[in-house]
Amino acid sequence: MIFFLTSHSLWLSGAILIGLGTALSMLGPIVVRHYVTFERLTENNEIAGFKYAVLGVLYAVLLAFAIIVVWQKFSEAEASVVQEAGAATTIYRLSQGMGEKQGDDIRAAVTAYLKAAIDNDWPAMDRGVTSIDSPARKALDAIYATLLQSGTTQNVGSPVLSEILYQLDQMTQARRARLVAAEGAVPGVIWFVLFGGAIITIVFTFFFGTSNLRVQVLMTGLLAAVILSELLTIIAIDWPFTGPVKVEPTPLEYVLADFQAATASH
Repeated sequence: MIFFLTSHSLWLSGAILIGLGTALSMLGPIVVRHYVTFERLTENNEIAGFKYAVLGVLYAVLLAFAIIVVWQKFSEAEASVVQEAGAATTIYRLSQGMGEKQGDDIRAAVTAYLKAAIDNDWPAMDRGVTSIDSPARKALDAIYATLLQSGTTQNVGSPVLSEILYQLDQMTQARRARLVAAEGAVPGVIWFVLFGGAIITIVFTFFFGTSNLRVQVLMTGLLAAVILSELLTIIAIDWPFTGPVKVEPTPLEYVLADFQAATASH
Protein backbone atom coordinates (compact mmCIF):
# COMPACT_ATOMS: atom_id res chain seq x y z
CA MET A 1 0.00 0.00 0.00
CA ILE A 2 2.81 2.43 0.89
CA PHE A 3 4.67 1.73 -2.35
CA PHE A 4 1.42 2.13 -4.31
CA LEU A 5 0.95 5.62 -2.89
CA THR A 6 4.63 6.43 -3.47
CA SER A 7 4.75 5.29 -7.08
CA HIS A 8 1.58 7.03 -8.27
CA SER A 9 0.88 10.72 -8.87
CA LEU A 10 0.48 13.08 -5.93
CA TRP A 11 -3.04 13.86 -7.08
CA LEU A 12 -4.11 10.23 -6.82
CA SER A 13 -2.22 9.60 -3.59
CA GLY A 14 -3.55 12.82 -2.09
CA ALA A 15 -7.12 12.01 -3.10
CA ILE A 16 -6.89 8.57 -1.50
CA LEU A 17 -5.02 9.49 1.66
CA ILE A 18 -6.03 13.08 2.37
CA GLY A 19 -9.38 13.32 0.60
CA LEU A 20 -10.84 10.00 1.68
CA GLY A 21 -9.19 10.10 5.10
CA THR A 22 -10.47 13.59 5.86
CA ALA A 23 -13.99 12.72 4.68
CA LEU A 24 -14.11 9.66 6.93
CA SER A 25 -12.72 11.70 9.83
CA MET A 26 -15.46 14.31 9.45
CA LEU A 27 -18.09 11.58 9.58
CA GLY A 28 -16.71 10.36 12.90
CA PRO A 29 -18.15 13.05 15.21
CA ILE A 30 -21.53 12.77 13.49
CA VAL A 31 -21.67 9.00 14.04
CA VAL A 32 -20.54 9.29 17.66
CA ARG A 33 -23.05 12.05 18.41
CA HIS A 34 -25.77 9.82 16.97
CA TYR A 35 -25.10 7.15 19.59
CA VAL A 36 -23.75 9.20 22.51
CA THR A 37 -25.56 12.20 23.92
CA PHE A 38 -23.95 15.61 24.10
CA GLU A 39 -24.22 15.65 27.90
CA ARG A 40 -22.26 12.41 28.27
CA LEU A 41 -19.55 13.66 25.92
CA THR A 42 -19.04 16.92 27.81
CA GLU A 43 -18.61 15.17 31.18
CA ASN A 44 -14.99 14.27 30.48
CA ASN A 45 -13.93 17.18 28.28
CA GLU A 46 -11.56 18.61 30.87
CA ILE A 47 -9.59 15.46 31.70
CA ALA A 48 -9.71 14.31 28.06
CA GLY A 49 -8.23 17.64 27.01
CA PHE A 50 -5.12 17.11 29.16
CA LYS A 51 -4.67 13.57 27.84
CA TYR A 52 -5.15 14.74 24.27
CA ALA A 53 -2.49 17.41 24.71
CA VAL A 54 0.05 14.75 25.72
CA LEU A 55 -1.03 12.48 22.87
CA GLY A 56 -0.74 15.33 20.37
CA VAL A 57 2.78 16.23 21.49
CA LEU A 58 3.98 12.63 21.32
CA TYR A 59 2.57 12.14 17.84
CA ALA A 60 3.91 15.49 16.60
CA VAL A 61 7.42 14.49 17.73
CA LEU A 62 7.11 11.18 15.88
CA LEU A 63 5.93 12.91 12.70
CA ALA A 64 8.73 15.46 12.87
CA PHE A 65 11.31 12.71 13.41
CA ALA A 66 10.02 10.73 10.40
CA ILE A 67 10.02 13.79 8.14
CA ILE A 68 13.58 14.69 9.14
CA VAL A 69 14.79 11.13 8.48
CA VAL A 70 13.24 10.82 5.01
CA TRP A 71 14.29 14.33 3.99
CA GLN A 72 17.87 13.68 5.10
CA LYS A 73 17.94 10.47 3.06
CA PHE A 74 16.45 12.27 0.05
CA SER A 75 19.15 14.94 0.30
CA GLU A 76 21.87 12.30 0.63
CA ALA A 77 20.54 10.57 -2.49
CA GLU A 78 20.81 13.84 -4.42
CA ALA A 79 24.35 14.33 -3.12
CA SER A 80 25.31 10.80 -4.19
CA VAL A 81 24.17 11.47 -7.75
CA VAL A 82 26.12 14.74 -7.86
CA GLN A 83 29.23 12.99 -6.48
CA GLU A 84 28.86 10.23 -9.07
CA ALA A 85 28.64 12.77 -11.88
CA GLY A 86 31.60 14.75 -10.55
CA ALA A 87 33.79 11.67 -10.29
CA ALA A 88 32.87 10.62 -13.83
CA THR A 89 33.82 14.06 -15.11
CA THR A 90 37.18 13.96 -13.34
CA ILE A 91 37.98 10.50 -14.73
CA TYR A 92 37.09 11.68 -18.23
CA ARG A 93 39.37 14.71 -17.98
CA LEU A 94 42.26 12.86 -16.39
CA SER A 95 42.12 10.14 -19.04
CA GLN A 96 43.77 12.60 -21.42
CA GLY A 97 47.00 12.02 -19.51
CA MET A 98 46.95 8.26 -20.06
CA GLY A 99 48.03 8.11 -23.66
CA GLU A 100 45.89 8.25 -26.77
CA LYS A 101 44.60 4.68 -26.98
CA GLN A 102 44.24 4.12 -23.25
CA GLY A 103 42.57 7.50 -22.85
CA ASP A 104 40.09 6.79 -25.63
CA ASP A 105 39.23 3.42 -24.07
CA ILE A 106 38.69 4.95 -20.64
CA ARG A 107 36.51 7.75 -22.00
CA ALA A 108 34.43 5.28 -23.99
CA ALA A 109 33.98 3.08 -20.91
CA VAL A 110 32.90 6.01 -18.72
CA THR A 111 30.46 7.19 -21.40
CA ALA A 112 28.98 3.68 -21.65
CA TYR A 113 28.59 3.58 -17.87
CA LEU A 114 26.70 6.88 -17.75
CA LYS A 115 24.36 5.71 -20.52
CA ALA A 116 23.72 2.44 -18.69
CA ALA A 117 23.10 4.23 -15.38
CA ILE A 118 20.59 6.62 -16.95
CA ASP A 119 18.85 4.08 -19.19
CA ASN A 120 18.79 1.11 -16.81
CA ASP A 121 19.44 2.07 -13.19
CA TRP A 122 16.88 4.87 -13.01
CA PRO A 123 13.91 2.94 -14.48
CA ALA A 124 14.75 0.02 -12.19
CA MET A 125 14.96 2.24 -9.11
CA ASP A 126 11.70 3.91 -10.11
CA ARG A 127 10.09 0.46 -9.92
CA GLY A 128 11.70 -0.15 -6.55
CA VAL A 129 14.05 -2.79 -7.98
CA THR A 130 17.84 -2.94 -7.77
CA SER A 131 19.96 -5.64 -9.36
CA ILE A 132 23.60 -6.50 -8.75
CA ASP A 133 23.86 -7.84 -12.30
CA SER A 134 22.61 -4.74 -14.09
CA PRO A 135 24.09 -3.25 -17.29
CA ALA A 136 25.41 -0.33 -15.23
CA ARG A 137 27.30 -2.73 -12.97
CA LYS A 138 28.84 -4.43 -15.99
CA ALA A 139 29.76 -1.05 -17.48
CA LEU A 140 31.41 -0.09 -14.19
CA ASP A 141 33.39 -3.32 -14.21
CA ALA A 142 34.46 -2.49 -17.75
CA ILE A 143 36.02 0.77 -16.53
CA TYR A 144 38.07 -1.14 -13.97
CA ALA A 145 39.08 -3.68 -16.60
CA THR A 146 40.14 -0.92 -18.97
CA LEU A 147 42.26 0.73 -16.30
CA LEU A 148 43.89 -2.50 -15.16
CA GLN A 149 44.53 -4.04 -18.54
CA SER A 150 48.08 -4.81 -19.58
CA GLY A 151 48.34 -1.73 -21.77
CA THR A 152 47.85 0.52 -18.76
CA THR A 153 50.27 -1.15 -16.39
CA GLN A 154 53.08 0.99 -17.78
CA ASN A 155 51.45 3.92 -15.98
CA VAL A 156 51.53 2.18 -12.58
CA GLY A 157 52.79 4.63 -9.98
CA SER A 158 51.88 7.71 -11.99
CA PRO A 159 49.85 10.35 -10.14
CA VAL A 160 47.31 10.47 -12.99
CA LEU A 161 46.48 6.76 -12.71
CA SER A 162 46.32 6.98 -8.92
CA GLU A 163 43.88 9.86 -9.10
CA ILE A 164 41.75 8.10 -11.72
CA LEU A 165 41.56 5.01 -9.52
CA TYR A 166 40.61 7.19 -6.55
CA GLN A 167 37.86 8.93 -8.51
CA LEU A 168 36.64 5.57 -9.81
CA ASP A 169 36.39 4.37 -6.22
CA GLN A 170 34.41 7.52 -5.36
CA MET A 171 32.06 6.88 -8.29
CA THR A 172 31.60 3.26 -7.21
CA GLN A 173 30.78 4.29 -3.64
CA ALA A 174 28.38 6.96 -4.87
CA ARG A 175 26.54 4.41 -7.01
CA ARG A 176 26.36 1.99 -4.10
CA ALA A 177 24.96 4.73 -1.87
CA ARG A 178 22.44 5.59 -4.59
CA LEU A 179 21.22 2.00 -4.80
CA VAL A 180 20.92 1.73 -1.03
CA ALA A 181 19.01 5.02 -0.87
CA ALA A 182 16.59 3.75 -3.53
CA GLU A 183 14.89 1.64 -0.86
CA GLY A 184 12.52 3.20 1.65
CA ALA A 185 14.00 4.74 4.79
CA VAL A 186 11.01 4.14 7.07
CA PRO A 187 10.74 0.58 8.48
CA GLY A 188 7.42 -1.23 8.50
CA VAL A 189 7.02 -0.94 12.26
CA ILE A 190 7.38 2.85 12.04
CA TRP A 191 4.70 2.98 9.35
CA PHE A 192 2.44 1.01 11.69
CA VAL A 193 3.04 3.50 14.49
CA LEU A 194 2.62 6.49 12.16
CA PHE A 195 -0.72 5.38 10.78
CA GLY A 196 -1.86 3.94 14.11
CA GLY A 197 -0.98 7.20 15.83
CA ALA A 198 -2.83 9.19 13.18
CA ILE A 199 -5.97 7.10 13.64
CA ILE A 200 -5.83 7.38 17.44
CA THR A 201 -5.15 11.13 17.35
CA ILE A 202 -8.05 11.79 14.98
CA VAL A 203 -10.53 9.37 16.58
CA PHE A 204 -9.80 10.88 20.00
CA THR A 205 -11.43 14.12 18.83
CA PHE A 206 -14.72 12.29 18.14
CA PHE A 207 -15.37 12.00 21.86
CA PHE A 208 -15.17 15.66 22.77
CA GLY A 209 -18.49 17.37 23.28
CA THR A 210 -19.08 20.79 21.71
CA SER A 211 -22.43 22.52 21.51
CA ASN A 212 -21.97 23.20 17.80
CA LEU A 213 -21.53 19.87 16.02
CA ARG A 214 -20.69 21.54 12.70
CA VAL A 215 -17.73 23.33 14.26
CA GLN A 216 -16.49 20.09 15.80
CA VAL A 217 -16.79 18.33 12.43
CA LEU A 218 -14.86 21.16 10.75
CA MET A 219 -12.11 21.15 13.37
CA THR A 220 -11.75 17.38 13.10
CA GLY A 221 -11.54 17.64 9.31
CA LEU A 222 -8.85 20.32 9.48
CA LEU A 223 -6.83 18.30 11.98
CA ALA A 224 -7.11 15.18 9.83
CA ALA A 225 -6.09 17.09 6.70
CA VAL A 226 -2.93 18.42 8.39
CA ILE A 227 -1.91 15.03 9.82
CA LEU A 228 -2.60 13.17 6.57
CA SER A 229 -0.77 15.83 4.54
CA GLU A 230 2.32 15.27 6.64
CA LEU A 231 1.98 11.52 6.17
CA LEU A 232 1.71 12.06 2.41
CA THR A 233 4.89 14.14 2.53
CA ILE A 234 6.73 11.27 4.23
CA ILE A 235 5.35 8.77 1.73
CA ALA A 236 6.25 10.95 -1.27
CA ILE A 237 9.96 11.29 -0.42
CA ASP A 238 10.54 8.02 1.44
CA TRP A 239 11.67 6.34 -1.82
CA PRO A 240 14.04 8.97 -3.31
CA PHE A 241 14.04 7.52 -6.84
CA THR A 242 10.36 6.48 -7.09
CA GLY A 243 7.20 8.40 -7.86
CA PRO A 244 6.53 12.01 -8.85
CA VAL A 245 8.87 13.46 -6.20
CA LYS A 246 12.22 11.83 -6.92
CA VAL A 247 15.88 12.40 -7.65
CA GLU A 248 16.39 12.66 -11.40
CA PRO A 249 19.58 11.66 -13.27
CA THR A 250 20.02 15.26 -14.40
CA PRO A 251 23.66 15.63 -13.20
CA LEU A 252 24.62 12.46 -15.08
CA GLU A 253 22.74 13.63 -18.18
CA TYR A 254 24.60 16.95 -18.16
CA VAL A 255 27.94 15.16 -17.88
CA LEU A 256 27.02 12.70 -20.64
CA ALA A 257 25.97 15.57 -22.90
CA ASP A 258 29.35 17.25 -22.28
CA PHE A 259 31.17 14.02 -23.13
CA GLN A 260 29.21 13.55 -26.35
CA ALA A 261 29.78 17.16 -27.36
CA ALA A 262 33.51 16.81 -26.71
CA THR A 263 33.63 13.59 -28.76
CA ALA A 264 31.75 15.20 -31.64
CA SER A 265 34.13 18.17 -31.72
CA HIS A 266 37.18 15.95 -32.25
